[in-house]
Amino acid sequence: MTDLVQPAPGRRSLLGAAVLGTAAFGLSGTAYAAGQGTPNGRGDGSFRDLPVPTVIGHRGASGYRPEHTLGSYQLALDMGAHIVEQDLVPTKDGHLVCRHENDITGTTDVAEHPEFAGRRTTKQVDGVSLTGWFSEDFTLAELKTLRAKERIPGTRQKNTLYDGRWEIPTFEEVLRWADKEGRRRGEPVRLYVETKHPSYFRGLGLGLEEPLAKLLRRHGRHRADSPAILQSFEPSSMRRLSKLVATPRVVLLSGPKERPWDFVEAGDPRTVADLVTPAGLRWIASFAQGIGPALDLVIPRDGAGRLTTPTTLVADAHARGLVLHPYTMRNENTFLPADFRRGTDPNAYGDVFGALRAYFEAGIDGIFSDHPDTALLAAADFARG
Repeated sequence: MTDLVQPAPGRRSLLGAAVLGTAAFGLSGTAYAAGQGTPNGRGDGSFRDLPVPTVIGHRGASGYRPEHTLGSYQLALDMGAHIVEQDLVPTKDGHLVCRHENDITGTTDVAEHPEFAGRRTTKQVDGVSLTGWFSEDFTLAELKTLRAKERIPGTRQKNTLYDGRWEIPTFEEVLRWADKEGRRRGEPVRLYVETKHPSYFRGLGLGLEEPLAKLLRRHGRHRADSPAILQSFEPSSMRRLSKLVATPRVVLLSGPKERPWDFVEAGDPRTVADLVTPAGLRWIASFAQGIGPALDLVIPRDGAGRLTTPTTLVADAHARGLVLHPYTMRNENTFLPADFRRGTDPNAYGDVFGALRAYFEAGIDGIFSDHPDTALLAAADFARG
C-alpha cells in the first residue's frame, strides 16, 4: 500500500516510551495498554487509543508455546503484547472454545485417545475436504480430557516441551482470566476475537455470533469502548455481530483472488481484490472499524518471494477511517520475505527486524505476531526513527 499515511507522532512516541522504559530484553512483566482502564478490565479500552504500531499476540505467544492455550496467552501478556488473540469454534453442546480450527487433529492429543478413534471422519469445511477429529463432534466435557500440543513441531521443536501441559480453554475461561489479570494489573487486558467458519457452523445449528455476544455482554465487553476487537474472514459475521454488540469489528482479508466463504454461499461474485478497492473499503466501513489484510496485500512479493512496492491499501483504508492490522509476522526464515531470510536453515531466525520495519514504514496500524517480544522491540526501534 503506497501513498502512505504515517501514524500520528504522539501515538508512536507513546509506544516508544512504553517499550523503551521496560525491564530485561526491553519488555515488562506486565502488559502495556494505552489509555486508562478500570481495574476489572471493563470499558475505557477504545481500540483507537492503542499505540501505533499495535502488537497483537497471534494465538498468544505461539512462537514459544502451543497456540491457544492459557500458557500462550499469559506469555504474550507478560511480554507486553497490546492485545491477545483468540479464535473461536464450538463444541457439540454449544460451548465456544479456543482453537485456530475446528479440526483439532494437529493441535491436541486426540489421536492418542482410543476412546475417540471412531470420531475420526472426513468433512467438507468451506469447500475443503479435511480428515481428522472436529470440535463440533465433542462435548465440552470430552474436549476437556484432551491436551494441547504444538501445531508445527518440525519448525518449533522447542515448543513440544510444553505438549500436554494445558487443556483446551473455553472462551469464558479466557474472559475470566482476562478480568483477573486486568484487576491485578490495574488496566484492561485486551482481547482480539475471531469467529471461525461462521457460515459452516450456522449450517450445523451452532451459530457463533449469538453465544459470543452473550459472553461479551456478561463480561462487559459489548460496548464500543470495550477492551476487545472482533474479527472474521466472513463479512456477514461482523455485520451480524454489529447488530448484537457495539464491540469494534475488523474484516480479515486473504489473497486477492479469494472469495469469503459467505460470499460463495450467497452467490456474491466479489473477491478480496474487490473488497480492497475504495468502493469495497467504503462498504466494509459501513459495519466495521478496520481490516486485517494478509501482509502481501500491503507489500506484494515478486516471483522470488522478495518485497516489491507497497500498494495503496493503507492510504485507501485510512481515508475511510479504517485501521489496518495485517497478519502474520513470524521470526523463522520459512515465513519471511526472501530478502530478509538469513542462512539456509528454514527454521532459523531471519532478519525479522528488517521485515517489520518495512511493514511499519508502509503505515500499518499494528501487526499480528507469533513472537510479541520481537515485534515490540521492532516497534520501539521504529518509534526512535
